[in-house]
Amino acid sequence: MRLNQHNARFVSNVVLLGAVWSATVALAAPPIDQIRLPPGFRIEVLSDEVPGARGMTFSPGGTLFVGSRGEGKVYALTSPLEPHPKTRVIASGLTMPVGVAFRDGALYASSTSRIVRFDNIETRLDNPPQPVTVSDKFPTETHHGWKFIAFGPDGYLYVPVGAPCNICAPDENRYANIMKMKPDGSDLQVVAKGVRNSVGFDWNPATHELWFTDNGRDWLGDDQPDDELNRLTHQGEHFGYPYCHAGTIPDPEFGKQRPCSAFVPPAAKLGPHVAALGMRFYTGRQFPPEYRKNNIFIAEHGSWNRSVPIGYRIARVVLDDAGHVVRQEIFAEGWLQNGKAWGRPVDVQVAPDGSLLVSDDMANTIYRIRYAP
Repeated sequence: MRLNQHNARFVSNVVLLGAVWSATVALAAPPIDQIRLPPGFRIEVLSDEVPGARGMTFSPGGTLFVGSRGEGKVYALTSPLEPHPKTRVIASGLTMPVGVAFRDGALYASSTSRIVRFDNIETRLDNPPQPVTVSDKFPTETHHGWKFIAFGPDGYLYVPVGAPCNICAPDENRYANIMKMKPDGSDLQVVAKGVRNSVGFDWNPATHELWFTDNGRDWLGDDQPDDELNRLTHQGEHFGYPYCHAGTIPDPEFGKQRPCSAFVPPAAKLGPHVAALGMRFYTGRQFPPEYRKNNIFIAEHGSWNRSVPIGYRIARVVLDDAGHVVRQEIFAEGWLQNGKAWGRPVDVQVAPDGSLLVSDDMANTIYRIRYAP
């Protein structure tokens, strides 16, 4: 099942360069009146003072921590659901610290080849401690080197390692996988293989199965391959890269080595080059009842190498109780206007009050979506 690429709005032959996210100056006031949502929902700006905003995580105390890609900084927003939250820089000089995760009073952040930890961070927001290196065992390549991170139900920290290329056949125990380790960095092990570049994952709250997005390879044309939503049912499953894309497309270079039938097919095809990144199961109760069970929200960062750009929106995927995808639809769109983007959604995060937060690394903004008919 594929998102309906229905909009005549996407008719411009503009090619958005991959570096536009960092080279574009954010608008002083994000034009959120251009965002279209289902009836009864509204969107507002929590903060437009988070340069390069990427991954998000809440602490039990309610502080919102935000990573970044181009800035090398990690941010903390105190009382983020109140008007005018205070934004602090708690770390700088890291290499693409996209991912953040919180556990036992400590903030964990990714930094390409390292995972670092900031102990007792909420008591030291105005005087942050120096980072402690938890692990430095990850590759140093920056191509797909940024890492979304999160703690799983098993207490392990999950860390993806992207392929160091568009298409190649690297050591699958080193690259193009998702790994996990204990909070102290020990017991590093591969969870999933054949994953080109995952920048978002979450666990089904009912089954604790890992679900993740994966970005398809480039330069096979405008309309293939789709980005993927994948479901891991047991550790060590292989999802096809570099041999097979989107479950059915053999790679022109590597496809003859292993057939598509040898791999786990995607749970859903999300659309070609939409750049599906952050994803979360909705676990709040602020949204209407039909959103409160088996619903996944996915941030689509948007295409950079497609003649007609697509993405730049939030998708909704609905599952049945067996974990099968029964429906896909667009939940929020409008960051792309007449073929030109003014914002690029990166991550989604369910807030303690049940609203949905969205980070935007182009507009340097954190949005809040809530149901308020």
